[in-house]
Amino acid sequence: MTALEEPERMTRYERLAQSMAAEIRSGNLKPGSRMPSLRQIIAQHGVSQSTAARAYYVLEQWGLVRAEERSGYYVMPASKPAKADSRSTTGETATVDISELVFSVLDAAKRPGIVPLGSAFPSPLLFPLSRLAKSLGQAARSVSPWSTVVDLPPGNENLRRQIALRYMRVGISQPAEDIIITNGALEALNLCLMAVTQPGDIVAVESPGFYAALQAIERLGLRAVEIPVDTATGLDLDALTQALEKHPIRACWFMTNFQNPTGVTLSASKKEALVELLAKHEVPLIEDDVYGELHYAPNYPPPAIAFDRRGLVMHCGSFSKNLAPGYRVGWASAGRFAERVQRLKLMTTISASIPAQAGIADYLEHGGYERHLKKIRLAMQTQRDAMIEAIRRWLPEGTQYTRPEGGYFLWLTFRERIDAMALHRLAIERGISVAPGPLFSASHAFENCIRLNYGHPWSQRIDEAIRTLGELLVHPEVCGRTAGHASQPDGYQGDRIHHRLPGTARFHRKHYGVP
Repeated sequence: MTALEEPERMTRYERLAQSMAAEIRSGNLKPGSRMPSLRQIIAQHGVSQSTAARAYYVLEQWGLVRAEERSGYYVMPASKPAKADSRSTTGETATVDISELVFSVLDAAKRPGIVPLGSAFPSPLLFPLSRLAKSLGQAARSVSPWSTVVDLPPGNENLRRQIALRYMRVGISQPAEDIIITNGALEALNLCLMAVTQPGDIVAVESPGFYAALQAIERLGLRAVEIPVDTATGLDLDALTQALEKHPIRACWFMTNFQNPTGVTLSASKKEALVELLAKHEVPLIEDDVYGELHYAPNYPPPAIAFDRRGLVMHCGSFSKNLAPGYRVGWASAGRFAERVQRLKLMTTISASIPAQAGIADYLEHGGYERHLKKIRLAMQTQRDAMIEAIRRWLPEGTQYTRPEGGYFLWLTFRERIDAMALHRLAIERGISVAPGPLFSASHAFENCIRLNYGHPWSQRIDEAIRTLGELLVHPEVCGRTAGHASQPDGYQGDRIHHRLPGTARFHRKHYGVP
């Protein structure tokens, strides 16, 4: 029996989609006519912004409506039969359609003067830009014309040798010939995914997980199975084991150190168990380790590739997060798949910037990279502590947050009735970006979660932004209230929730009549 035959088991957004679909199929909504706006849907049905948006996503998938930029949704001339079940739950495979949501959120965060709490990048003020420019200039003067041929994939020999030396520092013997230089880590990750999958294959991803992984799966016509991530212990290996036994998973894309968005790191024993589990099933691991160098403890937590004996781990790194974001230089150490990844690189973008490769190689050899890393790690740790203190001061009691030991992201979980998409929209109107939870899930879950970036030098402006978020968390559109009464958003079954925000009682009384 399909989900359409069991309405009591449908989610709220599916019931809403079914209701609007019935209006279209009955002819009450004519082809070409404009659908109600999200605001109208929210007011009419008493649902959250996320629920209304997801209902429209379903209608688009069913071929009943189309979206027009800055205009809204319109009824399609001819309708298609509904899919049997559009839901994606953990452990089940799903077609991914995350890109529109990601693009809309990222576009909004580009506005001038925005406080970039939703950004994926640290502040460029933390990088040794003048010293890098010196290395780039030196490299440009010394680059041979033949480098345009010699430095084609796998890439600049000196840079690959410097990267191999960095592996050696953490006890990993990694041949330079297995390292392919790419245009940032994202290209490395995408090339690795392309090397081991074909359209229609199933890929295991984290939930919550990096939205670019979901976009890559969507673009390549793959399907995703979401594996839960615990904010304290990381990836759920029991759930992964069950998924491997249930589905023909062709690859896994996981972040084992300072995971984006939660900041959690797998223990060494858990990484070893992960590698052994995947080796048992002969499933490649695409390991995204772009934040590994940003550790606050004395030592780099060993990545999963440290435990690989079968060449199944494709370890991807980058200098974009800790040294040179604008240079777009990353790499893949692709094990048994190195030749395949190298050929894909040649078939797509041919080569990473030759001067940038030579410049970073020069800096790694002569520029004091370790001194820089110590400085940026201390800055990140200080900024983390300042943001946690602001969260404690300004956000509601009961707000949960992670305390990562590296990277620059915090993952916040609010009470169930909080709508992160509405918080994102209202925050943008006030000059603040946040990354709402639904960005990090193929099924648009984590509606009451957000990711915050603490990778920028702490300032009064950032502290005020956190305070503003605290005020927005009691806004009717965010916490489920409507004019004159309190509504009950999806999943809320208790009595009225009382938010207690230090220092904002006057704001409560003025705007919402909250005592």
